[in-house]
Amino acid sequence: MALVDRLPKHLFTNRGWGLLAAGVVSIVCAHIMGRRDLLTLAVFLILLPLVALAGVRILKPKFQVYREFNPSTVETAMATTVRLAVARTSYGTGQVVMEEQLPPRFGDPPAFRFPARSATGGTSRYEYHLRSGKRGQFRIGPVTAEFSDPFGLSLRRHSIDDGDLLTVTPAAVELPATGLAGARGNDGVTATRIRANPSDDDIMTREYRHGDPMRRVHWPATARHGQLMVRQEESVTTPEATIVLDQRLAAFAPSTGSVFGSHDEDTDLLTTPGFEWVVTAAMSISAHLSERNYSLRMLDASGHPAFSHSKSAPDATAEEFNGAGGLHAIAEGLAAIELSGPRHHRPEHARQDEEASADRRNPGRTPVAVRGPGRAARNLDESPEGGDSAFDDLLMDKLAAHRLRGPLLALLGNLTVPEAKALAPAAAYGANAFALLVTDSSRNNEQVLEILRQGGWRAVAVTSRTPLAAAWAAFDEGGMVAAAAAAMDVRRGAAVPR
Repeated sequence: MALVDRLPKHLFTNRGWGLLAAGVVSIVCAHIMGRRDLLTLAVFLILLPLVALAGVRILKPKFQVYREFNPSTVETAMATTVRLAVARTSYGTGQVVMEEQLPPRFGDPPAFRFPARSATGGTSRYEYHLRSGKRGQFRIGPVTAEFSDPFGLSLRRHSIDDGDLLTVTPAAVELPATGLAGARGNDGVTATRIRANPSDDDIMTREYRHGDPMRRVHWPATARHGQLMVRQEESVTTPEATIVLDQRLAAFAPSTGSVFGSHDEDTDLLTTPGFEWVVTAAMSISAHLSERNYSLRMLDASGHPAFSHSKSAPDATAEEFNGAGGLHAIAEGLAAIELSGPRHHRPEHARQDEEASADRRNPGRTPVAVRGPGRAARNLDESPEGGDSAFDDLLMDKLAAHRLRGPLLALLGNLTVPEAKALAPAAAYGANAFALLVTDSSRNNEQVLEILRQGGWRAVAVTSRTPLAAAWAAFDEGGMVAAAAAAMDVRRGAAVPR
C-alpha cells in the first residue's frame, strides 16, 4: 500500500495503476513462457488505461459556474454567504467531484459532488460561509473538477471558472461624541442668517426682492423702513469634513531597520500595524461623521484623491463622498488601500546629507520654496516615484478651496520636523483641525506635536495598540485647550514658528 500511495494521483486511479502493473507482469510472463496470448493480454491491459487517460483530456465536459456573495462586500470578522450554481453545458454522464479553491486564511476548501441530490433543471446549487479577520480583496475560486473515465481508470482535474473577488472592508469602531462639530447641532447642520439691516430688531428681515411671496412680508418692519421688508429664512448649510490620509511608506517606518512593511500572504497588500490602525481610524471617523450628515472629502498627504492607488476603489478619482452610498464607497476604497512610495526608509539626517551633497555638486542650486499667505517656506523634495511632495502646494490649494467649511482631520504616520512645519499652517483652512500621529512608543514626538499645536492643530500621538475610542476622546481633554487657544491666535495673524 505504501508503494500505491506514492504513485501520482492526477494521472490514474488505483485501478488504472493496477491494470498497468498487470500489463507489465503479463509482458514479463509472456517473454519467459513464450505465450503469445499473454502478450496480447499485456498489450490490452496497458493500452486501456492510456486510452482512458487520453479520453478524459480530450473529451472533458464543460460547466458554467455562477457565484454570488451575500453581502457582496463584508466587514472584517463578519460572515458572508457564498452561493454557487453549477450547470453542465456539454454532454456527459456520471458524478464529478468538485472543490472550491480558497485563500489559506479561510481554511480547508469545500468539496462537493455534481450533480447534487437536489439539482433542478440541470443546475446544482451549493452554499457555504466565509469570514475574514483582515481587510482586502480575496480571490474566491476557481472551482476545480476531478473527472474520471467510465471505467474509473484515469483522472483529470482542471478549473472550470476563473473565480471572483470578495471585498472585505475594515470594520468601523464606535467613537464617542466630541466637540469636533463646533457650533453644529446634533444633526450636523448649521443654521445661517443673512442680515439685511444692521439693526438688531430687524435681524430676521431683509428688503423685498422680485419673486418673494407676499405672505412673507413683515409689515411692522415695512412701516419702520418705508419699504417692503420680508422675513429672512434660515438657510441650512451642509456640513463638510476633510480627512487627510497619510499613505507614505516612509511615514510608517519602524524606529529600527531600514526595510519595513510586509505583504499579506493572501491579498499582497503592503502594510504595517500602524497603517492598519490608520485605516480603521479612517473608516470609523468617516462612519461617525456620515451619521451626522457630513459631506466627506478624502485626500492623501500630497493632495491627490485618497483612493487613487487603491485596487478596490469603485472610483479612484473621487474625492467627495455623501450619504450612505458615499460611506460604502469609502469602505470599498479602504479595503485594499496600501502604503506607497520608496521601499526603504531614508532618515532625516540622510536626506540632509544628500541635499548638502547636491549643493556641493551644484553650487548654483537654489531650494524651491513654497510661498503664500499662512504657509511655511520649505524645500520641495520630489518623491522617488515622481509624484508631488507631501503637504505641498496641491494639498494646500485643495484645503483652501473649502476653507473653514468644516473640520479638518489628518491621520498621519511619523513626521519629521520639516514635515510638521509644512503641515502646521494647514490648520487655518479648517473650522477645527485634528491630527492623529501613529508612531512608535520609543519615538520622541514632542517637538513635532508642539509645532502642530502652535500652528492650530489639536494633535495627539498614539501607537498601533492605542484604543481608537480613547485616542478620539483625547481631543476633548483639558490638554487640548492650549491647542485651541493657539489656533485662535494663528487665525488672528500670529506668526507660525518655523
